[in-house]
Amino acid sequence: MHKEAREAFNRSFTESKYEALANSFETDFPGQLDFRVAETPIFVPKELLEKINIASEQIIDTLRSPEFIFNTERAVPADQNVPNENTHTSFLAIDFAICKDEKGELTPQLIELQGFPSVFGYQAYLSEAFKKHFEIPDNFRYSFGADSYEEYVAKLKELILAGEDPEQVILLEIFPEKQKTRIDFAVTESMLGIQPVCYTKLIKEGRDLFYEKDGRKIQVKRIYNRLIFDDLLNYPDLKTSYHFTDDVNVSWVGHPNWFFRISKFSIPFLKSDYIPETKFVSHYEGHFPADLENYVLKPLFSFAGSGVQLHVSESDLAAIPDPENNILQRKVVYEPVIQAPDGLVKCEIRMMYGWNDHADKPELLISLSRLSRGEMIGVRFNKDFTWVGGSAAFFEK
Repeated sequence: MHKEAREAFNRSFTESKYEALANSFETDFPGQLDFRVAETPIFVPKELLEKINIASEQIIDTLRSPEFIFNTERAVPADQNVPNENTHTSFLAIDFAICKDEKGELTPQLIELQGFPSVFGYQAYLSEAFKKHFEIPDNFRYSFGADSYEEYVAKLKELILAGEDPEQVILLEIFPEKQKTRIDFAVTESMLGIQPVCYTKLIKEGRDLFYEKDGRKIQVKRIYNRLIFDDLLNYPDLKTSYHFTDDVNVSWVGHPNWFFRISKFSIPFLKSDYIPETKFVSHYEGHFPADLENYVLKPLFSFAGSGVQLHVSESDLAAIPDPENNILQRKVVYEPVIQAPDGLVKCEIRMMYGWNDHADKPELLISLSRLSRGEMIGVRFNKDFTWVGGSAAFFEK
């Protein structure tokens, strides 16, 4: 996207540099990387970052409004409501497609947002790896509010640990060793000293939680939550001491309820030039847009693109048993803007915020990018291509 930075990177690119980058993950965290890393980061010009920031602030204003909690009460399923919800989310991720407007200028368009942690540890590690193996211009940065990797880690510690002993803070997942994001768990443990703990390994005694480490039983004071109900439902026969909806004596960083509140469910309440028209299917009361080819159907309670229909008909919509739990969103046209050696590639940028417990608003910390040649952004739509996959984003200062 930034012409000069892109041309300089492509001139200096070699397969051997990329192989060294890829091999460094296996050296540092053997067996943990389970998705494709793109051959290149993206370079975002100041003008585009300014638009992204405006769009993000407009979204944040809505999330901070008094009406937001009321409007999203229905988002949290009654049987999945976890006690002791924080007054606001601890994390915010906002996904933008990079498009062109009617003037031919690059513009962001909201695709999705989530009140759930993303790969905060891995993205800093990946960005540093790109800086080590490739020449990244000095006037580009990957983090915000931190001038160095060490300062970034300090911000994560403040957000996630909040002064607790790292041994009493856990990263909670279901079978973390099997998750595609497990490299982030490993990086986070090396950064912060907190251990990934499987949901099945937690021990509940009264309202207190414990886990075992090196033959010792350690009380859990704070949970960095990476577990979502969708994954738990895949294991209906689990026998556990602790159940996700139990009222327990812990503080949450990433309370589970915010996964539902800040999600596709939120988008119909957002208004901006950077947000495509989005409505609950129930809103139409059977009178759907005539140009359905320009819309995409998304179920509210799904994750990682599952259930999304790019090609939808009136009969599809009429057959939905719970139209209030689906949204119809006007399609956005991703502009192929990343110059690869063999053509142009589409991209998406996720802006990643942390929101400290007593802070007035979230703080932008870092981002990630995803590059695609397929019909959708995502690993399974790009498995046979090169210069695609997850990557870092560097922003012009």
